[in-house]
Amino acid sequence: MDCIFCKIVSGQIPTKTIKETLHSMAFLDAFPLSKGHTLVIPKNHHVKIQDMSDEENSDLFSLVHKVLTKIDKLTGATLVAIHNGKEAGQEIPHIHVHLVPRTSGDSAGAIHSMFKHVKFSDLEIEEIYNKLK
Repeated sequence: MDCIFCKIVSGQIPTKTIKETLHSMAFLDAFPLSKGHTLVIPKNHHVKIQDMSDEENSDLFSLVHKVLTKIDKLTGATLVAIHNGKEAGQEIPHIHVHLVPRTSGDSAGAIHSMFKHVKFSDLEIEEIYNKLK
């Protein structure tokens, strides 16, 4: 497999590891968007969150919680972002959680600034709601 994150897990590519658990690891992003930008990944290769086992999921988000507490101390605010699949903007097909320290003057906006405004009818909203509940 030619996955950069799998190569990091196996030690083929060196990284600045912050913390590691049985199923997950956190390390500084090689192309940071801000000081302290960290990635948290499962050690096993999975493309989407729902592909992970319950144990791996729990381990991953427990590590996110632990590392987030430290990263949030850098600026007081951290963007937590996951692109869950290619269509969601995932560039590397291995699930990874971005922890990006934010400041008020960093020029990045809220999630709603990433999308064009979309209006759904009441019927469409009801249909989506019924599918999801």
